[in-house]
Amino acid sequence: MSKLAKEIVIGFIPVLIVFLAYIGVNIVPLLIAGALIGGLLLVAKLKGGIAVGAGQERKRKKSGPAKLTFEEIGGQDNAKQELREALDFLIRHEDIKKFGIRPLKGILLTGPPGTGKTLMAKAAAHYTNSVFVAASGSEFVEMYVGVGAGRIRDLFKDARNRAAKENKQNAIIFIDEIDVIGGKREGGQQREYDQTLNQLLTEMDGIYSQDTPRILVIAATNRKEMLDSALLRPGRFDRLIQVDLPDKKGRAHILRLHADNKPLAPDVDLDKIAEETYGFSGAQLESVMNEAAIYTMREEASMITQRHLSMSIDKVMMGERSDRESNTEEKRRVAIHELGHAIMAELVRPGSVKQVALSPRGKALGYVRHNPQQEQYLYTRTFLEEQIMIALGGAAAEEIYYGGRSTGSSNDFEQSLNIVETMMKSGLTSLGIINMNMVTTEELMRENNKILEALMGRTKQMLEQNRPIFDNSLDILMKEELLSGEQFRCQFRENTILPA
Repeated sequence: MSKLAKEIVIGFIPVLIVFLAYIGVNIVPLLIAGALIGGLLLVAKLKGGIAVGAGQERKRKKSGPAKLTFEEIGGQDNAKQELREALDFLIRHEDIKKFGIRPLKGILLTGPPGTGKTLMAKAAAHYTNSVFVAASGSEFVEMYVGVGAGRIRDLFKDARNRAAKENKQNAIIFIDEIDVIGGKREGGQQREYDQTLNQLLTEMDGIYSQDTPRILVIAATNRKEMLDSALLRPGRFDRLIQVDLPDKKGRAHILRLHADNKPLAPDVDLDKIAEETYGFSGAQLESVMNEAAIYTMREEASMITQRHLSMSIDKVMMGERSDRESNTEEKRRVAIHELGHAIMAELVRPGSVKQVALSPRGKALGYVRHNPQQEQYLYTRTFLEEQIMIALGGAAAEEIYYGGRSTGSSNDFEQSLNIVETMMKSGLTSLGIINMNMVTTEELMRENNKILEALMGRTKQMLEQNRPIFDNSLDILMKEELLSGEQFRCQFRENTILPA
């Protein structure tokens, strides 16, 4: 019905009711019947109409992604290779029949946020020349019973219809944030999520009831431990591919990809930026390049320099520089706190400090920037204890100079507690090898306090022995608000007492 026709009907009905009342017709039954019909239509719209509307919206969004190849995705060489091998089962279906191989039904991509899981799913569609249909787990969550299951059916139906319409043999259904609908089911409680999950399991079981189109489900999550075991068994998600944070080589590749359309100065060293961005995800690296371009435009410069990239790393890590102004005493306390971190870092890992700054960023009133360290994936007890001592350095310095701590140490303590927990889980404490769930909270807290108090004592002792470095560095930092690593190390060369 056209919009004009609807407006005519809506305008005509009230006039008709008034006319019937005027000539003496009893309109009460008509009003009751109209209310009932209106209520039924509203319920139908909420239960079915929303699902239809969501399906239409998905059709509008799923005209297909822009072509994306695996070569355009930086880093993740192992994950891409593993995904290609899994996708070959979809392409080489004749060989599959020859060897009697059961086709794959699902591939689960798991890893931290921003590592490129969605990009890999889009590249998979291009690699296999498949129809690509995408949805987020939150699209299936609804308070009305049965709506989520209906949307799952619509999703698979849409994939089949589009494959037939576009004359393609394969279709890939990508479900992002699958943990929203694929969480572990709780016995005795029937939830809408359970019905949605049950429907997904049923659809995946029935995928290969016909030869074409061949449908492959690719899902992504960063919380694999929350998924129901029925999803993870062979025959549903047959491949589990870990998409980790990129290593140095991968970070350099990602940076070069995002630098293609940006004017870089000739002396920009992206390999050095890759070293300094240890632990960054692909999304964060893209943000580094984007923020560097913003800084360049803001300064009305013609090319992105190494300085712009260094500034953008600070912004992505800690947030934009704020305009908060501290009084002199608070500024001095922040300087002492940050110098405590820096001195401990330099004592246990010489050459690690790049700069100490008093400029507020995000919630931090000051910060210490570290030089890139060698990539490391295994940690010893000594390394973790040194990391805790660096974190406690700020609070220890405040105790030395002021006799007490401030709220500025809260994040440092949280970091220290997390490291101690890692040590306990890894059997690196006096508790030995333990099951965390079988040890009482009192025992864990006793061990936690023993470790932190011992390391705080060592930290304060080392800082007291090198107190002259505080006094000389503090004057420079209070005046300049920035102390470079070289300036800082000059103070060490003049007067440093290493621990016994």
